[in-house]
Amino acid sequence: MKSDSTLPGEVVSSQSVFGAPCWVSLTTRDLPLAESFYQAVLGWEWQQSELDDQYRIAVLDGMPVAGIAGVTSLWQTAVAWIPYFAVSSADETVARSQERGGTTAVGPISFPPGRVALLADRDGAVFGIWEGELVAGWETWRRAAPAFVRLHTRDAFDAAIFYGEVLGWGSSTPGGCEVHYEENEVVLRSQGDVIARIYSGAVGSAPDPAIRPHWQVHFAVADVEACARAARAHGGTAHQQGVGSMEAVLADPDGARFTVTSKAVV
Repeated sequence: MKSDSTLPGEVVSSQSVFGAPCWVSLTTRDLPLAESFYQAVLGWEWQQSELDDQYRIAVLDGMPVAGIAGVTSLWQTAVAWIPYFAVSSADETVARSQERGGTTAVGPISFPPGRVALLADRDGAVFGIWEGELVAGWETWRRAAPAFVRLHTRDAFDAAIFYGEVLGWGSSTPGGCEVHYEENEVVLRSQGDVIARIYSGAVGSAPDPAIRPHWQVHFAVADVEACARAARAHGGTAHQQGVGSMEAVLADPDGARFTVTSKAVV
């Protein structure tokens, strides 16, 4: 999705990189609290967006990183981080999703300079789609922040078929994403870079949302332990695998989960 920042580089359209993650956005019940938390944990600064007075653009080192919206603002959705995928046609993508058992929560609706929709796959994992102009400096965004997204789902191969048919993964059309099956997981690459992974083992009826099918957003950071400490100090939680861990699952004060991954392993 487009931000208000102007960075060098050509404008990239969703049609030229269809199927690839192109943005991530958080919905929250307390926008000022979320701004304070993510500034402390990830060092983000904030810009007002023209989309809505309750929508903010996170900026790091001059580059747009992510968006944050109040749940009473753009639309009513659960508190969560959501990845958005570039598509050539939002209407056609929504139709393909519905034909294959997916559901539509919002849209497609027009958000100049494009169109957006919020969907869920047939196992309930929520994701968004975007048709139109991408964030300024998208090539830099793609390689820097977030690191990648992971789908935790019931059956990785079944999910890959769903997303492949809905988003055009594995298509021979130039600009499309490549799908690889590696050691019981599905790996998605765009222009050679790993941009998504799909894992099996999620349980659809689990009471814990961390176990149910969901997309997990990863942000590359210099110091995972420092991020975990900051999260705890500012009202969030952190689940870490020992001292020196290369990765930690954090949650903000509103309960939205995300992962920080060491830049050393990205």
